[in-house]
Parts: sequence; C-alpha cells; structure tokens
Amino acid sequence: MTIIQLEYLLAVANCGSFSQAAEHCFVTQPSLSMQIKSLEEELGVILLDRSKKPVVPTEAGEVVLEQVRETLSAFNYIREAVSELKGETAGKLHLGVIPTIAPYLMHRFIPTFVKRYPKVELEISEMKTADIVEALKRDRLDAALVAGGTCGEGIQEHDLFDDRFHLYVSPENPLYERSNIRIEDIDLKDLVILSRGNCLRDQIIELCQAKRQMPSHFSFESGSLETLMRIVDCTQSVTVIPEMCIDFIPENRRDRVKMLAKGNTSRKISVAVRRTYVKSSIIRALNETIMDCVK
Repeated sequence: MTIIQLEYLLAVANCGSFSQAAEHCFVTQPSLSMQIKSLEEELGVILLDRSKKPVVPTEAGEVVLEQVRETLSAFNYIREAVSELKGETAGKLHLGVIPTIAPYLMHRFIPTFVKRYPKVELEISEMKTADIVEALKRDRLDAALVAGGTCGEGIQEHDLFDDRFHLYVSPENPLYERSNIRIEDIDLKDLVILSRGNCLRDQIIELCQAKRQMPSHFSFESGSLETLMRIVDCTQSVTVIPEMCIDFIPENRRDRVKMLAKGNTSRKISVAVRRTYVKSSIIRALNETIMDCVK
C-alpha cells in the first residue's frame, strides 16, 4: 500500500470517473487503474463499483476512504510542520467562496496574500454553501469563505467580521423616500430574493420572518445580487444586499441604498474548515490577510 495508491483512490471517489481522476492526478488512466487494482488485490476487497456511472465506492470502499482522508491529511501535514519549523508558509490551499462574497471580497485580499506568501499556491472555486460543505467533508477543499452559521455539524467556522444588510429600493417604491427602514415596513410582495441554494436567501427569509413561499407580484429567481438590483431598477421592487457590495453600485444609484433599523440585520463572514484539518499556518495567514485588508 502506497501514498500514491491512496491518492488515486480518493481522486476517483471525488471525481466519479477514472478518466477525470487520471487527468486530475496528471497520470494516464491505465496507470491509475493499475495502481487501484493493486491496492484492491492487496486488501482483498473491491473498493470501487465500476458498473455505476459515476463510479461510486463500495461498502468496503467507504470504510477505507474514511481512513484514507485522515491518512492523507496527516501525510500532508508533515510538509506543513517542516515549513513552520523553517519559518515558512508554503503549500497549496484549495479555497471555496460563496457567490455573495466572491465578487466583493476576493480582489481586496488576494494581491496582498500573494505578495506576502509567494510559496503558497492559492486555488479558488466559487461554490454554493451546500457544495462547499460536501467538498470540505470530502477534502476537495481546505477552507472556505462563507456566511457564518450555515455549514452545520462537522465544520468549524471562524468568524472574521460583520457584514450589515441594507435595503436596495426602487425609486418607484414608497420606501424610497425613507432613510432608515424597519424590517416590518417591507411589503413582502415587493421583495425579490436570490434563488434556492443561496444561503443569503435563507438568511433574508429568516430576517423577514416570512414563510418559505413568499408572496410576490411576479416570480423571479437569480443567483446574482447584481441581477436582483437591476430588476429593482426597472420595477417597484426592493431587495436586501450585504454592505460589502455597496462600493460596486454606481454613484448615481447609491441613493437607492437604505439603512435597515438596528437589530439582527447582518451576517458574519467566516472561514470554514473541517473539525480535523491541516494547513493551519496557511489558513491563519489567510485570516490575518483578510482582516488587514478589510479594516
């Protein structure tokens, strides 16, 4: 049994395909298949059900993969521990980011992080929260930038800062003349929100204490805050936006941004990791850089 065999097995389980796993591992498919076959012969069990599309682990494979993830994490930690002894922050960091954070935060810290830590290879993916949680549990991601309180059991969240909610209001809406708006003043029929799967949608529904099926003048779903604001611009609607996106609103439309009255009207921006994780020095560097760049 070798580390290479374990890495190949995990790659197939993650990709659901021998060809994609081989591409991910930069080897030929026959080489990858041969290594996994050798591992199965050594253990005396079939680890992958090749008849399924995508390929899935067998019952024995699930048991082995649970240990493989921990083994590879411990193996990779060796390099990190040596780097720390040498006073270096080095390695690869797979980072996930939800869509309502990525466009407004990444540009603020990435240049500084790359300059400070040239030996860190940063690989970033924009993903919805549910996909991030699954990827963290399967070690496809090392860490993620999420809205706090959304990842659930098995994931640790380290809060970075608060991101206040504001109301973006059409000039044709009665609330446009107000500067400070209470949540209960919002007519839910005028509220447009993100599509299902976006955690900000759930936070806004909870904030407004509304039912899952919200009344509206028309049905519209979007995964983009920018699209929602454009809808508001051409209708009498309103939408809730996080503070971090306000800098991207043109000056001639800033008058449409209204303060929400004090209360539970913000979200936490957090770094999420598995309860057992490595690359702590890189993640610590990430946290520090983000905080330095948002002050």
